[in-house]
Amino acid sequence: MNPEERNTLKTKIEAAIVKTTKEVERLMEETKPIAPENAIGRVSRIDAINNKGVSEAALRSAKRKLTNLKIALTKIDREDFGICGRCKQPIAPARLMYMPESTMCVRCADY
Repeated sequence: MNPEERNTLKTKIEAAIVKTTKEVERLMEETKPIAPENAIGRVSRIDAINNKGVSEAALRSAKRKLTNLKIALTKIDREDFGICGRCKQPIAPARLMYMPESTMCVRCADY
């Protein structure tokens, strides 16, 4: 990976961190407990509880992605950044641009 590609990817990672941080904050609001004293009706309450469960799963996923993006940002200047952790071959630049937190190439990630 040449320096220009690294800079482009670093910018993309920083933007993804900002976007994912906002997503985590939004999801944290959606996963707040549903107060039993709210008069929203039985069916609406069940629906709200189901939606809360979906939001909690999305929150876990967003937090995991945010952590991986921050790790990628700290490692981007290392010589081994962009090298597959399993087969030690370079990860395709297109994959890194799409998923900058990737630590494996497509072939190894499919295992």
